[in-house]
This record gives sequence, structure tokens and C-alpha cells, in this order.
Amino acid sequence: MAGNPAKSITVSVIAPTAYLREFAAQEPATVHHVAAQRVLSDPVYRAFFLDEAGRGATIIVDNGVFDLGESLKSADLVRAAQAVRAEEIVLPDVMHDAPATMHASDLAARQIREISDEFRLCAVVHATDDDQWRRCYDHFAASPHIGAIAFPASRRKEPSLALSRNRVAATGYLEDHGLVDPSKVYRLLGFGRTGHLELFEQREHEWISSIDGAAPVLLGAMGIRMLPDGPYDKPPTPRVETVEQIDPGRFPLIRHNINTVRCAANCPIQIRDAA
Repeated sequence: MAGNPAKSITVSVIAPTAYLREFAAQEPATVHHVAAQRVLSDPVYRAFFLDEAGRGATIIVDNGVFDLGESLKSADLVRAAQAVRAEEIVLPDVMHDAPATMHASDLAARQIREISDEFRLCAVVHATDDDQWRRCYDHFAASPHIGAIAFPASRRKEPSLALSRNRVAATGYLEDHGLVDPSKVYRLLGFGRTGHLELFEQREHEWISSIDGAAPVLLGAMGIRMLPDGPYDKPPTPRVETVEQIDPGRFPLIRHNINTVRCAANCPIQIRDAA
């Protein structure tokens, strides 16, 4: 596929429940990555994304492994997806483990399809080395049950060219080797070591659809400005679900950070007026 520097990657902002309308509401409503466990446990969170679905947004229900350490059960993922009229479910995955991820995803795909066939199923590529990465990607790309493929953020502090540790290298490898399947949707999960700066490179791939992340909200809440051209240095941040209060004086900075990320992704979405 030919590169297109003007290509837009949709940015889905992750925010604490109390601040969804201030920072996550989209105009136009396009794509939201949503935590399954929060859908099931938080009625305010659930109602917000059900409303976004009604406005035309594609809702993607994530499996919870990043926050909980393990994925929710298949029946719970379906229940969460149905509660917010989701179009897609991210299948269970195991961090940095290709064989375990392939097994968990294949099992969940069968279980979900036994319950309902209304959802697109998204597999996440994990690996400890390049051979594992290629095997994991090829496995999901060849599966007729997988409609979307996602790549987790490269979070290691040290630079690497390994496909399993460098998402820019991984997506470049797929394009250079003609391995992108036009029938599947491709997504990025979270912001990595270089944050929004990665998006200047990733948006050259016209086949990458979306990215999600809480970094612009969390960093802004901490008083940290994301600079459009970098450098990007992210200190440890709290889990988004643990943030109960943000100083309203930081709201302009958070909105600046969101705009910085969306500009890097060439994403035209605006924050919908909370009023």
C-alpha cells in the first residue's frame, strides 16, 4: 500500500469517569476504546459510551488485561459489549507471550462466537522476539475469525529495532513485505516510549485506523505539557481509574495535550462541548 502523509489516525482519549464529558466526548463521535470491566462496574461510564454509540461512534471493548493483569471471561466481554452497543471486542492476550496469546485468543474467539456473532474480533500481537512476533502476526492474519489486529505500545525505555519491541519497526515491516491484509482493521493500543511523536511516522501507513491512550489527560493533570515536536519524557502516572479529582485549573493544559496528540495523528476530531 502506498504511504500517505496526510492520513489520519483516530485518537480515542481515555479519561476518568468523572471527566469523560470534558475530555473524551468526540465531535464527530468516531471511535472509542472502552474498558470492559468499567462498563460492567460503573453505570456512569457505561451510560456515556452508550450515548457515544448512539451518536455514531464505533465502540471497541478492551478485555481488561492491561489494568487487571488478566483478561475478563468471554461471557463478560460479550455482556460488556452488548451493554454499550459495541462493534468490536479485543480478545484476551498475554503480555509478551505469543503462544499464550494465540491460545487465549483462539479459545475466546470460539467461546464468543458460540454466544454471538455480532462483534468484530480483534487480536493483539505479542511476542518475546522477532520469530515469535512474525508467527503470532501470521497466525491472526490467516484467521477468518479475526477482523482486526492491534499492536501494543513499545514501552521499554531503551530504543530497539526488534519487531517485538518497536511498533514503528513492526508496522514498517508489514508494509515493506506486503503483509497488510486490506480486509482487516489495524489498531495501535496505547502510547509508547516516544508518545505522540510515534504518530508522525505511523500516520504514513494508510491502513492504521486508531490509537487509544490516557497519557494526555494524566500528564496534563500532573501539570506536564506535551510539546508538539517533543521531546517526550513520560514520568510514572497513576492508573486512570484511580484518578477521582483533577484541578479545574489544569483543564486547559489537558485540552492542549489532547490537541497535541491529535495534531500528531492528523486527527480532526474535537472535544464536544460538555454543555
